[in-house]
Amino acid sequence: MSKKQIEECVRSSLESYFKDLRGTEPDGSMYEMLVRVVEKPLLEVVMQHADKNQSRAAEWLGLNRNTLRKKLLEHKLIK
Repeated sequence: MSKKQIEECVRSSLESYFKDLRGTEPDGSMYEMLVRVVEKPLLEVVMQHADKNQSRAAEWLGLNRNTLRKKLLEHKLIK
């Protein structure tokens, strides 16, 4: 799947989200909601492909390892 296809999946999902709202306005935390719902599966898949190696996953994600660890804890992906 290309970056363009991923972008289209996100666009389509957002259009469905607004359709489901049926004209009501989203709450003020839409940006944070979207980041959180994308971030968790991103972390899960990258950690799986990095064989749970946080240093490798952090490098792939362009994050500091401590930042990655914080995000993994926030999403309850590690203890």
